[in-house]
Amino acid sequence: MLLIEMSQTGQAIVALCVVLGMFVLFTKEVLPTEVVAIAGVAVLLALGLLPYEAALQVLSNPAPWTIAAMFIVMGALVRTGALDAITAAADRQAQKNPKLALAMLLAVAVFGSAIMNNTPVVVVMIPVFVQLARTMGVSSSKLLIPLSYAAIIGGTLTLIGTSTNLLVDGVARAQGLQGFSIFEVTPLALVLVAWGMIYLLLFGRKLLPDRTSMASMLSDRSKMKFFTEAVIPPESNLIGREVLGVQLFKREGVRLIDVIRGDQSLRRNLQDVTLQVGDRVVLRTQITELLSLQRDKSLKRLDQVGAVETSTVEVLITPGCKMVGRSMGAMRLRRRYGVYPLAVHRRNQNIGRQLDELVVRVGDTLLLEGAPEDIQRLARDMDMVDVTQPSARAFRRGHAPLAVISLLALVVLAGLGVAPILLLSIIAVGVVLVTRCIDSDEAFSFIDGRLLAMIFAMLAIGAALDHTGAVALVANAIAPLLSGMPGFVVIWVIYLLTSVLTEMVSNNAVAVVVTPIAIGLATAMGIDPRPLVVAVMVAASCSFATPIGYQTNMLVYGPGGYKFTDFMRVGIPLNLSMGILASALIPLLWPL
Repeated sequence: MLLIEMSQTGQAIVALCVVLGMFVLFTKEVLPTEVVAIAGVAVLLALGLLPYEAALQVLSNPAPWTIAAMFIVMGALVRTGALDAITAAADRQAQKNPKLALAMLLAVAVFGSAIMNNTPVVVVMIPVFVQLARTMGVSSSKLLIPLSYAAIIGGTLTLIGTSTNLLVDGVARAQGLQGFSIFEVTPLALVLVAWGMIYLLLFGRKLLPDRTSMASMLSDRSKMKFFTEAVIPPESNLIGREVLGVQLFKREGVRLIDVIRGDQSLRRNLQDVTLQVGDRVVLRTQITELLSLQRDKSLKRLDQVGAVETSTVEVLITPGCKMVGRSMGAMRLRRRYGVYPLAVHRRNQNIGRQLDELVVRVGDTLLLEGAPEDIQRLARDMDMVDVTQPSARAFRRGHAPLAVISLLALVVLAGLGVAPILLLSIIAVGVVLVTRCIDSDEAFSFIDGRLLAMIFAMLAIGAALDHTGAVALVANAIAPLLSGMPGFVVIWVIYLLTSVLTEMVSNNAVAVVVTPIAIGLATAMGIDPRPLVVAVMVAASCSFATPIGYQTNMLVYGPGGYKFTDFMRVGIPLNLSMGILASALIPLLWPL
């Protein structure tokens, strides 16, 4: 029931205004994407523009449930080491023939993403590509964008390659269209994959930047190998002195890390610290300076036997990381793990101050310093990825064949049309859980709850747009402009609209909003809507021009040391050429 009586056109306009406001908030990133989506649903429900019954029907859409099930199957592949085995083989090849290894790894990224969610594929392969870059003597920035692009294009090869494809299929089914088969888009995608690889080979390597990551920026610290902790004894001549003025802590090879008073770390305001009896000073020193400190009467080492050898590593915040949404200070990494966060890389900025207040986001790269075993424990507890070297975290390696067989059986049976993909994916989940390829705690940790919340919310937004007539309003406004145009132009317009929106906001949100518009436009023009839906499916996945357009772009952003403009320089030509090629081929495969 509407709180305010409005005409059908008025309802449509208000609904479109709500969606426009959501897209503005998406681009501003004031709130997380899923929060904006849920808030939009709440507004539409409160205004009566989204009937309660229509909102409930969203829960019956098979697409989100299929995506959740595929997350668990992907988790089984990661936990059994199936992905590690493939990357390890390529890594061994890198020592003999780096260029062949690179080709192998890109092929794995492409075809692995065709049957697996491409996000875990990229997460597993980032450390391998970083190490391969070192072997080849090039910067990681030359390889990580191609990794992301290969995974993105590979995801378009099948219906299950990316959540966007499944979501577009789910929306199309809800609109009354026949569902897509698992390999229906494969012929088109194979051509797009071939062009993408040719582009990266001929043009991409010239456009890719030569940049350094955070760890390499700090190469001047590489000689400092040890953390040590010393206490200010009662007889020390340092008592009452300002810590930053102590010459002992300014010597070459010594770096002051922290002053600990009781349980309190004072390192955020060291300029105001005057040393007191019992203060503990944390230093990072070269081994020669460490021996010198042992003889200094001003300090007393807490451990006179030895110090803790430390290393500086970059860790990537992935979608499943338990740090996401938490502030650095609240996690108390120093007290709980003995690990010091030195800096955070986000987009094109390195953040080295005010770290305690910083809230961690997906795609952030953290520079951490501490003992290797402490960093490994932190990474294990928080599900982080060390991008400086491959980290084998797989369990139950003997179960890897079962996980692979489950996935391949799902693909083959779905391709033969034996059963719906949702049914087969649930059976695959049952198999990997019962056979202990992955236990329940691990399995559900792989489900991206934020993504699913956003998907369900956007499906509800789509239902509201359909109910209020907003979809028909937009379609009827565009149809006269495109009437009489060649099929190539019509498809290109839909492709371009989807592509531009995807570069600014979540591709899944764009897919849900644009798919009904494409179907409505086709209905208004009296043409088959399937080609336009395919254009939305491809364009919503193939977003190369910004790091925020696709999650794999965000994942390589920090480790590659990229700037926002790097993606634009390499991605915009690929976006345009891919769109033209797809718009020319789609009418041939799906006649209008």
